[in-house]
Amino acid sequence: MKLIPLADRVVVKPVEVEETTKSGIILSAAAKEKPAFSEVVAVGPGGYVDGEKVEMNVAVGQKVIISKYAGTEIKLDDENYTIVKQSDILAVVE
Repeated sequence: MKLIPLADRVVVKPVEVEETTKSGIILSAAAKEKPAFSEVVAVGPGGYVDGEKVEMNVAVGQKVIISKYAGTEIKLDDENYTIVKQSDILAVVE
């Protein structure tokens, strides 16, 4: 299946984070937080949202930082994705 976001929505995939700290401590699954870094998988067309024109400022393949509790998490074909509004993207990582 393929995810195609609508309007100002963006589909992101969490980027795996280190499982050990800088000092070498291995983190358990319970100690890990939801990763803030994600990769953009699909971008909606933008258009008009609530009567205002929305231009999309991210592209597929970019690494971004999203709000901690933003979006809707889904699992598709054994992969985890999050669908967020473009306004929930805080920064692009270069």
